[in-house]
Amino acid sequence: MYEPMICIVLQGAKQVMIGDRVLDYGAGDQLIASIELPVTGCVVKASADKPYIVVSMTLNQDAVTTLLSDMPPRAEEQTLGFAVGAVPPRLLDGWARLLGLFETPEDVPVLAPMLEREILYHILQGPQGGLLRQAAMADSRLSQVRAAIGWIRTHFDKSLRVEALADIAGMSLASFHRHFKAATAMSPLQYQKSLRLHQARRLLIASADASRAAYSVGYESASQFSREYARMFGCPPARDAERMRGQGLLEVADAA
Repeated sequence: MYEPMICIVLQGAKQVMIGDRVLDYGAGDQLIASIELPVTGCVVKASADKPYIVVSMTLNQDAVTTLLSDMPPRAEEQTLGFAVGAVPPRLLDGWARLLGLFETPEDVPVLAPMLEREILYHILQGPQGGLLRQAAMADSRLSQVRAAIGWIRTHFDKSLRVEALADIAGMSLASFHRHFKAATAMSPLQYQKSLRLHQARRLLIASADASRAAYSVGYESASQFSREYARMFGCPPARDAERMRGQGLLEVADAA
């Protein structure tokens, strides 16, 4: 699960799948996620000598909102929850100075907020600035979608009525479907399914059996769970769990 964040790749490359979108990003690229997203992915370029290296920063909504109050308003933009693009040189400079604070931790309380503000400002001024603006505006379509996402994340193991989610988001059913898909690259039901299957995978790695994992995340049919699990992860639950335990590959939720 990617939380709202900004990350840049310093070395190597990664491929992730978000809904029906496949994103490739490598050294010199940045990924911005302005909402919570269930993601499947893998590192596609790395070696022992040159490992995959990425740095990330949690998206500070309050800092973005404060910046927007000092900037001229813009017309509402398309509802997008994530994007990949090249990192402009001036952003790299800001990141370098922020990371340099590890060498002088006594400077962090004063300088880190200033450098964070600088990085956010440059992103707001660039081609991906719309993601941050939409996420920070309380009345934006993206914020309305985030309200529905919050409900799904809290109740992912319960039955889901899309009409109720549209009410939570304050949209008509047709508008909600359109904006949710634009933001997440998946439908509300697909989003819930992805949450369920990722949680079931964590339970399986921790030694739960497939049937128990299926019922724990809200499935009523173990056979349906096995089919959908294999479709997402490439093999049936028990075999996948055995493979993961054998290779020692535990998922790291905040890996960008």
